[in-house]
Amino acid sequence: MTITANPVDTVIAAARAFLGDRLSTNASVREQHARGEDANPPVLPDAVAFVESTEEVSRLLALCNTHGVPVTPFGAGTSLEGHVVPVRRGISLDLSRMTAILEVNAEDMDCLVEPGVSRHQLNDYLRDQGLFFPVDPGSHCSLGGMVATRASGTNAVRYGTMREATLGLEVVLADGRVIRTGGRTRKAANGYDLTRLFVGSEGTLGVVTKVRLRLQGIPEATSAAVCQFDSLAAAVETVIMTMQAGIPVARIELADADQMRASIAYSKLDFAPLPTLFLEFHGSPAGVQEQAAAVEAIAADMGGKGFAWAHDAEARGRLWKARHDAWWAANALYPGRRGITTDVCVPISRLAEAITGAKALAEAAGQDTCIVGHVGDGNYHVVILFPADDPQGLEKAWALDRQIVAQGLALGGTCSGEHGIGLGKREFLEQEHGAEVLAVMRGLKATMDPKGILNPGKLFLN
Repeated sequence: MTITANPVDTVIAAARAFLGDRLSTNASVREQHARGEDANPPVLPDAVAFVESTEEVSRLLALCNTHGVPVTPFGAGTSLEGHVVPVRRGISLDLSRMTAILEVNAEDMDCLVEPGVSRHQLNDYLRDQGLFFPVDPGSHCSLGGMVATRASGTNAVRYGTMREATLGLEVVLADGRVIRTGGRTRKAANGYDLTRLFVGSEGTLGVVTKVRLRLQGIPEATSAAVCQFDSLAAAVETVIMTMQAGIPVARIELADADQMRASIAYSKLDFAPLPTLFLEFHGSPAGVQEQAAAVEAIAADMGGKGFAWAHDAEARGRLWKARHDAWWAANALYPGRRGITTDVCVPISRLAEAITGAKALAEAAGQDTCIVGHVGDGNYHVVILFPADDPQGLEKAWALDRQIVAQGLALGGTCSGEHGIGLGKREFLEQEHGAEVLAVMRGLKATMDPKGILNPGKLFLN
């Protein structure tokens, strides 16, 4: 009788020939790669491959493709929608050791990096050259993961998202072929825009191994401020009026009273638990002063309690660290609870209706929530807190999530402004786009990954 080898065992044995002990089947290593920061059930991969070069990624993908073994890319593991959960087991492809900053072209304001580089690492490297990379999700995420999820963050209202920041990519396709997209020019009209195809594809079409990024000059002057309001509606209306006035704020972030209560406790902020705007202004000293005065006047008309300023870098750093730690603050608000988060984005004119409506839905459902958002571009997150050991509590949280997303879609919005679809928002993708658009997406996936090995189970329900 002929015994056929398990395809995964065949891949593991062959990969060990060129990865050595960087191909791990250790239980604790596999557990570390079984989930991200989301509430989806963890799934153990069969093995974890710690790759260090494009060549290794190419060889591993070609091997997995030949044997039909699933591959789930893994960066920093900070995703909130289950992107890194290896739902069909196989190989977790860890890119965190690919951390080289390969080029910085200061005169052209671009750079080339490997996918494991973090935004913090890149900005530390750039600081002495008068440049910075502005896209700043709150977590300590990798740039490859940020490309995959089309990430944004607090600076997106002025500088854009990863879609605008990514000039070109090196990508390994499912069968191991390596392609390079885009380039260093600021514009091109030279065929299909493959760079934008891969930005936001969540590792389902290829694995990013190099990223060329657009950089920005460090502003001559920077100032941050905090303004508090008696009502959530007044804070949101201030945002809407600021954006409609065309004031080029660099950051304008919202925290509702519950989020402020969490952040005061977690980050030791010296503010009241009231609806709050966090703002930052970039430009010349005169420009910053003009922008700030214009927003302060709008806030005063809406009942804002005046600006608390943070002019020096240390004070601004503390302020924005507290904002970036909002997710962990919310999760720490009630012992024994954890959160899931929505990621709705709506047209700016519908923002007040969307956010106050989301809070009303939560109160009607009897659910504890915190709201925080990159509200300058219409994006808000409702962190829904539930007992960590209660499956029914998780299902109730998902039910509220569905209500909030449905409300956002009805207002002309999208189910995901920045986190991506992953596992958590697959049902909303068809609601938002319809069957015909999904059929086109599925066709692209089938063309580029005919065996379906790349991050299977993500984006589409089946």
